[in-house]
Amino acid sequence: MAAREVTTCHRPRVVVVGAGAAGTLTALHLLRTAGRRSTGIDVVLVDPADRWGRGTAFGTPDAAHLLNVTAAGMSALPEDPGHFVAWLDRELPEAADPYSFQPRHRFALYLDDTLADARAAAPLASLQHVRTQATAVRRTADGVAVRTADGREVTGSALVVATGLPSVGHAWAPQELRDSAFFVADPWAPGALDVVRRDRSGPADVLIVGTGLTMVDVVLSLSGRDARPDRVLHAISRSGRLPKAHLPVPRLATIPDVSDWGSTLEEVRAAALAHVERVREATGDWRPAVDGLRFQVATLWQRLSEEDRLEFLARDAGAWGVARHKMASTSEERLAALTGQDRLLTTSAEVLQVEPLPRGGLEVTLSDGTTREVGWVVNCTGPQGDVRLLGNPFLDDLLRPRPGAALATAATAGMGVRTDDGRVLDGNGYSDAPIWTLGALRRGELWESTAVPEIRSQALAVATQVLDAVAPLPRRLEDGRVVGGHHPVARPRDPLGLPLSTTSEAAAAYNQGLERLMLLQDGAEDKIREATELDPTFALAHAALAMLGHESGARTDVAASLTAAHEAVRRRGDDREASLVDVITRRVQDVRRSGAQALMSHVATYPRDVLAVSAAVPTIAFSGVVDVQREAWDLVEGLAPAYGDHWWYISLLAFTRQDQGRSEEAGLLAEAALSCEPSSGHAVHALTHVMYETGQHEAGRVWLDHWVRESGRSASHRAHFAWHSALHDLALGDLEALRGRYYSQLAPPTVTGVRSLVDSASLLWRWRVAVSDWDTATSGLAVPPAFAGETAPPPVAPVLTGLDDALLLRPATPFVALHSAFALAADGDTARLELLRHHCAGSGEEVIQTVVVPVVEALLAFGRENWSRAVELLRDVEPVLVRAGGSAAQREIVEETLIHALTRAGRPDEAGEGLHRRLDRRTSPLDRRRAESLQARVTRV
Repeated sequence: MAAREVTTCHRPRVVVVGAGAAGTLTALHLLRTAGRRSTGIDVVLVDPADRWGRGTAFGTPDAAHLLNVTAAGMSALPEDPGHFVAWLDRELPEAADPYSFQPRHRFALYLDDTLADARAAAPLASLQHVRTQATAVRRTADGVAVRTADGREVTGSALVVATGLPSVGHAWAPQELRDSAFFVADPWAPGALDVVRRDRSGPADVLIVGTGLTMVDVVLSLSGRDARPDRVLHAISRSGRLPKAHLPVPRLATIPDVSDWGSTLEEVRAAALAHVERVREATGDWRPAVDGLRFQVATLWQRLSEEDRLEFLARDAGAWGVARHKMASTSEERLAALTGQDRLLTTSAEVLQVEPLPRGGLEVTLSDGTTREVGWVVNCTGPQGDVRLLGNPFLDDLLRPRPGAALATAATAGMGVRTDDGRVLDGNGYSDAPIWTLGALRRGELWESTAVPEIRSQALAVATQVLDAVAPLPRRLEDGRVVGGHHPVARPRDPLGLPLSTTSEAAAAYNQGLERLMLLQDGAEDKIREATELDPTFALAHAALAMLGHESGARTDVAASLTAAHEAVRRRGDDREASLVDVITRRVQDVRRSGAQALMSHVATYPRDVLAVSAAVPTIAFSGVVDVQREAWDLVEGLAPAYGDHWWYISLLAFTRQDQGRSEEAGLLAEAALSCEPSSGHAVHALTHVMYETGQHEAGRVWLDHWVRESGRSASHRAHFAWHSALHDLALGDLEALRGRYYSQLAPPTVTGVRSLVDSASLLWRWRVAVSDWDTATSGLAVPPAFAGETAPPPVAPVLTGLDDALLLRPATPFVALHSAFALAADGDTARLELLRHHCAGSGEEVIQTVVVPVVEALLAFGRENWSRAVELLRDVEPVLVRAGGSAAQREIVEETLIHALTRAGRPDEAGEGLHRRLDRRTSPLDRRRAESLQARVTRV
């Protein structure tokens, strides 16, 4: 009888072989991406499992088997790192701790639910699960055809191989052991450990071969409440090393910059060890270094020669695995307890010989010269790593020679297959077959490719590539015509896929500049200027230069750039480019009104226009077009459908979340963005705010200083990051570090312009009111000095000298006006402070009149030592201060001034209440020190 197709349909069909975590995540992202594109597609999962989302890793029902990544790191959606935790909160509220290590079967249920939700949310797509084994594959004129064990043939437009490594390796075992009924070859086979747990007749002891994470799970299974009380578990391996454990309280990964680490194994090894040692010295632990190194492993691996890779596998892989693949701290505690009770014995040895025992079980001779009588031997050495030795018929067929070329070829040491960014390369090195893979089958070219954080990103990338191949979106030609997605010629595109009216060479330079802008790195304007030189008729590049010059102080002739942009866009340019040229022109002419309205309208029409969104969203780089906090939040959150999981958008969303006080979610988003792009300045900025607002001052400054030295060496806003580190110094009361940081990183001429006003001058004022003038403020309260011997902060005059009078006395925005006021107050310049007040009072802008003017008047009262008036004004304005923009950390300068003024006004109880309210929000040694100083007076009274 002729084989029959599973379905008959003319729209694209994607066949996914394997329904474990990799296959399920691929299907999930195919459905979600198709839904966003309104694309009709059929997804067919081919796997004999009863249900998708299980596989070897998550099919275990044993609640003692835990994930070795915290719940916070296990989201199926890169753009929503809290997704798994949110699912737990909905399904098991008592278990919804983001830093817990959840039972693996819960993650399987989560994958199941998430895929079901994706299927329901994609009405134009379908999902089918064919419960049988794939055994062979062939190319067809239209795609691929997959043969199954029951004789069917499933055809599709594309194939995704997501089998993982299904076979456990046991080549180490003597033949007598392999043939024994008392040998558990695969501990993950259904019911494999049940018979061991129930056995009460044979020898009690169990020999476990392998001391990695599988051994940890087996030990936990065989030592539970129903375990034989006389049982001893003997764990052996060639090294005898147990996995390391996660820290009970997680720390941020410290991601190194590996650009100068070299390309030989010797160079990389030395640099990696130096990185670990630096982080250990700075943080007191090596784990943040290893966790950060994980994100750069693929980059480093791809630099190595084949010989170096093989040497790494022989010499270094074992040690890396022990450090990298860590167990939960609770599992470590359980193993330590078993070891202390002599119920778990671990040693370095190999199995040499086995003989059956008359009463059942085995006598095992080990390489250390000992003999053990055990009831069972359990294989915990892990999967067979060489795909050529798996004996998997489907993978064997994929690799077999055939006319033309094999559909796939083995990668380094047989660890998977060779690909071009996930698309499988055939025996001739071509990737024209519509076959993709991910997960464990990419270990040979990525090394780190088996954990969910890697697989979910690969699944999304594969889903996007597959849909681009089988159902591409329409494309725009250079003449503006929109044609079908398969049309061979189209304009170059920017990093977000928008077409550019220019040459490919100019587009490449422009894109490099745009990517630097997205990363908050130096040199964006240089690359964009290069694009204008390569193509003088490139309107968007001219407009971008004008915008950077006007809004962030880049060195360019704004008027000339705008003129060139207008001339160029008339010659060639689509509607988006013409709109952006007009927007930037309006911004230069009237940044706060018509320019803001035009920009917001453009963003609404073209939400993936990174240049426009960068100018619209308040960040370090730009002031944004809205000062009202809620409007800024709505702007960012409204962009979600346009960006999905893109690291740049996730970075902006992280900053929004911290601004909303959702620190935990903000931290997860920022970490997710940094795992994709370690140099993302926006993500670092968000995470820095999280660390400050949650009182992680020591860890925060150590982590941030390391990032600036490593991945942030090219950051364009190093002064602002230095300001954040300085806030940690101040909060810790580490004034020596604060002084050294100011002079080396924040003082003129290192920092100039608006950055010195917002960062350097504001820091000096806070330093003065929080520390150097504090003992003077409390001198009439009969309390001991809190800062005896502390000298004054550096003078603010050098900062003001480098600032233009227009910036200081006629600021364009409420945020800059606020900081101008504090800078002038720090210098004691009441005359110019009066001029600033006069300018602000005459402003037609409501926020400047209602927020900034009261602050200026309060500072004038502060200078006249009219403390009660200063308190009155600052208290009145504090509830509406958010209207002036900026972050909570920046606006805190008003709260700090109010606390000082209350103390000066002889109202220490109220000042103490302010400090305690802040201590309730976050810990701070400096605030605690001042609060205790005030409390000493109350106690004496």
